Amino acid sequence: MTDQVKELVSKCLQARDKAYCPYSRFPVGAAVLTADGAIITGCNVENASYGLTVCAERTAIQRAVVEGHTQFSAIAVTCDIKDRFVGPCGACRQVLMEFGSDWTVYLTKPDGSYKETSLSELLPLAFSPSHLAKN
Repeated sequence: MTDQVKELVSKCLQARDKAYCPYSRFPVGAAVLTADGAIITGCNVENASYGLTVCAERTAIQRAVVEGHTQFSAIAVTCDIKDRFVGPCGACRQVLMEFGSDWTVYLTKPDGSYKETSLSELLPLAFSPSHLAKN
C-alpha cells in the first residue's frame, strides 16, 4: 500500500466517525483524491425527511467542487460492515461518473483492509456527459 493510498483509506475511516446518521445508524465515510493530490472527505448526513439525506461520496464531491477541484483519480469508501466490501450506491456511482470514468475505487472495511476496483467496473455502460454532446 502506498503512503497516498494509506492516507486516503485512513481519512475515509475518520470521516465515517463524523457521520450524522441518527435514523439508519449506518455511518459511511468517503475520501476523494484530486488530480493534484489533495484529499477531501465526506460523510453521510441524514435528515428526518429521508429523501434529503446525502451520501458520504456525494458530500465529498460537493466539498471538493466548492474548493475548486473537478478532476479526481481515486475514492475510498467505508461503512461499519466488517465481513464484506460495500460499494457506493447507484446514485453516488452516477455522480462520480460526472467527473470521469477512470477512478480507482477502494472499498474499505472498518479494519482498514480494502479491495481495489474501478468506477468503470462498478458502473458499466454508464450514462456520462459525453452522451449530451450534440451530433
